[in-house]
Amino acid sequence: MSIRLKIEEKYINAIKSKNTEETNALRLIKSAIKDKDIDNRTKDNNTEINDQQILVLLQSLIKQRKDSIDSFKLASRDDLIAKEQFEIDLIKQFLPKQLSELEIENIISNIIKEKKFSSLKDMGTLMNSIKVDHSGIVDMTTAGKIAKTLLSS
Repeated sequence: MSIRLKIEEKYINAIKSKNTEETNALRLIKSAIKDKDIDNRTKDNNTEINDQQILVLLQSLIKQRKDSIDSFKLASRDDLIAKEQFEIDLIKQFLPKQLSELEIENIISNIIKEKKFSSLKDMGTLMNSIKVDHSGIVDMTTAGKIAKTLLSS
């Protein structure tokens, strides 16, 4: 079953069970996907975004919420922090299992050796390679930190 259908199914169940918080969060996810579909159509392409593109979108939604949580912590807004964390947990249900930091480090080390990267100048190419080959299962923020450490040593 595609990610789009899983989200739709969960959305319908949330409406039926009158779970307002979940319904609203899922509506935001569906809206973001619909926006990407519209963007995709304007590029002379009449297809919806695929599961891989949805995974990238979901990861960016999580990143946005994490950034919001950081801001809310500075403002001591525990109510908003809880709402954002709920949305993160909900979005993560649609993502494949994320790799651990050690697994990410092994992947990055292998790419560095394989492509003979040697300095921080190679960071963009390295990150692009990770994004292409491991999108959806690697947290790109964590990968960026690890890559920077490995390339600078």
